[in-house]
Amino acid sequence: MTEATKQFFATLPARAPHVLRGPVTGTLRIDLSDGHRTEHWVLRMRPGAIEVGQGPAEADSIWYCGVDLFDRLVTGRAQALAALFRNESTFTGNVVLFLAFRRFFPPAPGTQDPRKVAREQVRQAR
Repeated sequence: MTEATKQFFATLPARAPHVLRGPVTGTLRIDLSDGHRTEHWVLRMRPGAIEVGQGPAEADSIWYCGVDLFDRLVTGRAQALAALFRNESTFTGNVVLFLAFRRFFPPAPGTQDPRKVAREQVRQAR
């Protein structure tokens, strides 16, 4: 596992109050595989909080993902939903947990809020 991935999981509890604002409750297990070995990360989510653990535990949802893809996700070089659509990873269980969790990933470098871009265009047109 890369250092970026380790840091990502370590920062989740501190970031949860800002990311998990909706009524999301459940356990998501992320199985990260490098082809020879699989690491299990267990995330217990509830509004405003997330607990991070490791090990093969029962979960409401399981996301299977390669280590390389996950590293690209935590550095903003890939998008989680797009990876699922391209079959680069798989998911089973309560999809609401996945949709809530993907908000922890950073946006792609250089990405701007479309509302900010539109305001700037209106300001320039005046």
